[in-house]
Formats: sequence, C-alpha cells, structure tokens
Amino acid sequence: MSQQANNPFLTPYITPFQVPPFDKVEPEHFLPAFEQGMAKQQNSIAAIHSNEAEPTFENTVLALERTGELLNRVSSVFFNLASAHTNPEIEALSKDIALQLSKHSDDIFLNATLFQRVKKINDTRDTLNLDAASKRLLEKTYKAFVRSGANLSDADQAEMRDINKQLSVLTVRFAQNLLAETNKFELIIQDETQLSCLPEFLKLNAAQLAKEAGKEGSWKFTLHQPSVMPFLQYADNRALREEMYKAYTSRCNHDDDFDNKDIIVQITSLRAKRANLLGYPNHAAYVLEESMAKMTSNVFDLLDGLWKAALPVAKSEALQMQALMNKEGNSDELEAWDWAYYADKVRKEKYNYDAETLKPYFQLANVRDGIFQVVKNLYGLTFTEITDIPKYHEDVTAYEVREANGDLTGIFYMDFFTRNSKRGGAWMTSYRKQSVKDGQRVAPIVSIVCNYAKPTGENPVLLTAEEVETFFHEFGHALHGLLSDVEFESLSGTSVPRDFVELPSQIMEHWAFEPEVLKFYAKHYQTGETIPDEAVEKMKNASKFNHGFATVEYLAASMLDLSYHSISPEKPIDPDTFEQQRMKDAGLIRQIAPRYRSTYFQHIFAGGYSAGYYSYIWSEVLDSDAFAAFKETGNIFDPVTALSFRKNILEKGGTEEPATLYKSFRGRMADEKYLLENRGLVKA
Repeated sequence: MSQQANNPFLTPYITPFQVPPFDKVEPEHFLPAFEQGMAKQQNSIAAIHSNEAEPTFENTVLALERTGELLNRVSSVFFNLASAHTNPEIEALSKDIALQLSKHSDDIFLNATLFQRVKKINDTRDTLNLDAASKRLLEKTYKAFVRSGANLSDADQAEMRDINKQLSVLTVRFAQNLLAETNKFELIIQDETQLSCLPEFLKLNAAQLAKEAGKEGSWKFTLHQPSVMPFLQYADNRALREEMYKAYTSRCNHDDDFDNKDIIVQITSLRAKRANLLGYPNHAAYVLEESMAKMTSNVFDLLDGLWKAALPVAKSEALQMQALMNKEGNSDELEAWDWAYYADKVRKEKYNYDAETLKPYFQLANVRDGIFQVVKNLYGLTFTEITDIPKYHEDVTAYEVREANGDLTGIFYMDFFTRNSKRGGAWMTSYRKQSVKDGQRVAPIVSIVCNYAKPTGENPVLLTAEEVETFFHEFGHALHGLLSDVEFESLSGTSVPRDFVELPSQIMEHWAFEPEVLKFYAKHYQTGETIPDEAVEKMKNASKFNHGFATVEYLAASMLDLSYHSISPEKPIDPDTFEQQRMKDAGLIRQIAPRYRSTYFQHIFAGGYSAGYYSYIWSEVLDSDAFAAFKETGNIFDPVTALSFRKNILEKGGTEEPATLYKSFRGRMADEKYLLENRGLVKA
C-alpha cells in the first residue's frame, strides 16, 4: 500500500508545469503504474462498449480518445528513459512490459463489441456533420481497428495476437543487442605516434574516455558517433581506420549473444505474415497505405530516379580520391575505410576547405542561441531556461517556451551528450503531447536527444558542421510538437505519416548555414570573432562535394529496407546474403556500404521506420521546395511565408492529409528539382 502511495505516476504531478517528477521515479514504480494504467483504460473501454445508448462520435470515438491517461503518462517516461538513460532494471522490465502492452493493445483493437460501435459510426460518417479534425479522428480510429485485425476470424485474430507478442519482444532484443555491442568495443592506443593527424579535440576526448576506463595515459576510441566518425575522417593510420570501420559495420553480426541476424529473419517473416493475414501482399504495402507515397512502386520510382542521378556522382568522387591516393604514392585501391579520410583531403585540395577550422566557430551554446534567434525571427518564440525543474540526468537542460504575447507554448528539454546509457543517433520525443482539455490548450512537453562528445577539461563543446545540422534538424521536430494546436492528442504534433514527419525537421536545416544566420551564432569561442565571409564562401563552395556518396549510402539503406519488407513470409532469407545480393543488383560500388547495414539498422527493426526509411528523401523533396518559398521572397524570415508554414504545417498535426496541408502552404505539390539542385546532382 505504501509503495502505491509513493508511486509518482499514480497521482497528478505537482511539479512545475506538471512535468514528470524524474527525481522521484524509481525502476520499481514502472510495473505497478503500467498495470494500473492498463487496468484503468480497460475499465474505461468496458464502459464504452457496454453503453446501451446508440453509438455516437461523442460516446464512442471521443470517449475512446480520452482513455489511457495514466498509461500514457508512465509509458512516455519509461520508453524515453529506455532510449536516453537506460539501466539494467529498465532493460529487464522492457521485454515483460512489451508483452503486456502488446496484449493490452490487442484486447482493445480486437474487441468485437467496441469495433461494431466504431464501425456503425464510420458507416454513417457523412450524416454526422463533423468538423474536419473530428472526421479525421473517426477515420483514423476506424482504420486502426481494421489494420489491427478487427475484421479477421477468431483463428486469424489468435494468430495476430501471437505475431504481435513475438514482435514486441524481438524489437526490444534488437535494440538492446545493438546498444550492448556498441558499448562493448574499444580501441585502446598507447603509442601517441598512432594518433597522427587526429585533431586535438578528438585526442582529448579519447584521453578522457581512457581515464574513465582506468587506463590513464592511453587513448580510447569507441563506436559512438563522436568517436568513430572523426577517427575515420582524420586518422592517417590506415590499418587502424580499417579496424574501426570493420568493427562499426559488423556490429551485431558476430554469431554471438548480441548477433541480430536471426532476429531480423524472425521480424521480417512475422511482419510479412501479419500483412498477409490482413490482406496485403507484404509489410511494405501495409505500411505505405497510410503514407503520402501510398504504394511501394511510387517509392521505388523516386529512389530509382535519384539512384541514377547519384551513383555516377559517387563514382566520380571515388575516382578523385583514387587519383589523390596515387598522387601521394599509394598504389592500393580505395577502400570503404578510406572514403571519409580521402574525401576530407580532396575537399581541402579542391576547395581549400578544412571543416576542422570551422569548429571553433560552432560552440554548442552559441549554436543553441542562434537557433533560438532563428525561431524567434520566424515564429516569435522565446526560450527561457528553467533550473528548478526535475530532470532525468544532470546533462539535461530545460526551457520554458512562450509566444511573443507571453502565452505558454510548451516545455522543452535538451539532452546533448553521449553516454553508455543512451542509444546512438539523435531524436525528438514527447513527455506530453499537445491537446485541448476542457476548452484549454494543454501545453506539450517536448525533448530532443543528441550524441555529442562531452566537454573535456575547461574546453567548451565545439560542434562539427554535421552536428550543427543535426541540432537544427531535431529542433525542427521539436517545433512540430511545440507549435501543435489541435484538439485531439492522437492527431497532434508529429502524429503524421512517416514520409511527412521529416518536413518540419529538414526544412530547419536550410537555415543552419545561411550567411545571415551564421552571423547570429558562428563566433570564435576564444576571440568572439564572427565567422569570416571567406570561410562561409568556402563552406558553400564545398557543400555539394561528397553528396554522391551521402545520397547513395542513404538510398542503399532505403532500398534495403523496402526489399526486406517486400518479401513473402515463406521466403527463407539469410540477412548477409540478402543484403549483398540487393546491393549487387542495385550496382552499389564496393567502397560504399548502406548507411545502416542490416544487423544494426535500428530505424527499421526497432525504431518505427519499417518500410519507411525512404521518408527522409521523400520529405526532402518537400523541404527543399518549401524553403524555396522563403528564398523566392528575398527574405528567409519572411513573416507571411513563416506564418503560412506555421498555420498549415506545424500547427495542424495529422488533422488533414499531408498533401492537402502542403498544397495549402505552397499552392501546389512540391517540385523535385530543388532537391536535386541542393544535393548537387543537377546544375541549378
């Protein structure tokens, strides 16, 4: 009883802005809160489906939308911590909770009586005089039941439950294996001569990692992004580059406890079986039905067209690097572990551009303030740090976000630094989604999570250009969540199709290196000098180099994703062979691997992007075209265009079809030419 009374999830939060009371949450609180949350939602649902009154939108669809408050509260904290700050207790709970949630979801969407009420309302939807958002909620609710198997026979529903149960555990295992495998590897260097050409920031970080590992006097390199990527770019010891590259690209593919190949076989087969049960030829068809793309053929048409434009450019880039290798007296052939190293050298030689010389201008705190200024110019938002608020880790910072008139927009957390308790990559998430309750807007609680190297000694955090771009990207996702202004939580913020959700994030990247914006934040951390115009011009001239590689490695991963999810359940696969054959068929050159190889492709096997990794490039067609709308006015902060983008895209969430929203903003669908020009695949 006392444990129940002390469980912070079981009573309304009394924290500032009702944020989660992270300082009071213990691992033992999760399971009781999950169980009570599921029980409460089932009780609410029982009241809906046992209601003897005629089904209406209000007493069924809206009532269903409003269930699950406690479950949502505990879920948001648990799954965010499982990604951003996990521990053995959370990992041990994850599989059990995944199983329980799978059953709970099936118990809702395979509830025949509840489905019949929803179906009856959907069948008469044209007579109900619903507004656009309510129609959309009804449509999505009905489809959720059908796509979950509500129309299946009892036997097929039983099979569906079993498939969902297995998948819930397999996806957790995939992610946990990847985190463990990434954390396991270390390259310890004791001879400083082997650090030749490595920048000082990387050596300092490696020395700090070695010290923390009890190996002071050495240098430790890991497979976390802030370590492995600059190592591959700068290390002139080719053997060590090869070791690091092979370790990175073979993660979870060693036939040991962390191997993911069998998990991939099971996941792809189970997804295909589920799609077949529901009447779809494969999982990709099932997923894409709810996307902007609609059909697999539309996605392949886009990918194939871009592939034909990008592959020759990548081959040309490889020839330039090979020529430089030969010029230096190295007669070996260019290999995959040479690409980043020689791309950097060619860029320096051809464009007189050294990315490392820009880092002193990209101090994290200044970049953050620059983004704040961009968003203030566009949307009038202000960000004020909050220090007296619960946080889940000491590295996290929190901000109060307000409109120009002082109204609260939302609460915003930022978590920047890599650690062993955090999965790789960068992402945006929510602890509370925006909605309207009792006529009042419920302000969202949003977070972005990155993996930058922690500061060492007295040095500030300096970002690479790519990390700056990532910051802008995730901030765009955050704006989508923060500026949402819809009634229903399930339609708010980022609750949109995968191939539309990247539009708000990727359009923000366009502001990152605009000369006008660089003046806001690109100031030398020692002198305060604003980045010189000459350096900006060099960056611009070099910006399209290596886009052949970047486009090809991305497209290769997108093709691999769609190929995995286009198979039939009866078709036996070996992931290594499957990947090799698909890349051979596409004509991928051996010096380039897919951005994510199968065994560590977390986006699609544990991250919600199955048959959807293409979304980034699909959305890039949109974001390139959308930013052109600003450029065409002659003002990248044009208030009319910014207001239109906010009102038609950022505020609307999933209340209308994405194509409708985009046309409302742009007056037409997006033109692909802007993407091709931005990537340097055609001449502007």
